[in-house]
Amino acid sequence: MVGFKNRYMVMEVFLDPDKDLAAPEPITITQFNLSKAIKDSILLNFGECGLASSVNSFQVKYVNRITKLCIIRASREEYRKVWAAITMVRSIGNCPVTFNLLDLSGNIEACKAAALKCDQLKFEHYKLVAGSQLADGEDQHMQNCLEKIKVLEH
Repeated sequence: MVGFKNRYMVMEVFLDPDKDLAAPEPITITQFNLSKAIKDSILLNFGECGLASSVNSFQVKYVNRITKLCIIRASREEYRKVWAAITMVRSIGNCPVTFNLLDLSGNIEACKAAALKCDQLKFEHYKLVAGSQLADGEDQHMQNCLEKIKVLEH
């Protein structure tokens, strides 16, 4: 028996790149609104047939609201279409966004390793930038996110 072949994309989301860094975040990235924006982009750019063929194994596996890192799963046959649709997403809600692909892998283990490394580095940078303004729950939230990555499954 052959299992489904998937591709995993570790992506970085940049919210409103033209805004001032001191301003509060305009939107919180969640699995729901990220998934909806990508599916809407697939529908817009590839039509209903493209959405139907892509949605079968498409899933946003992980999102970190602090570091803006996400893991997206797509089938091996359709990952290029999903990737193309992601690059064409221009906003989530009313907030302009851009995406950066950090890693593309064929198995979840390699994806988890890349995501852990990126998330840890980005959070260290975030702590340096935030300094004393780091909220009480953010450190605990980040530890929870790192644990979520470690237990990701297919």
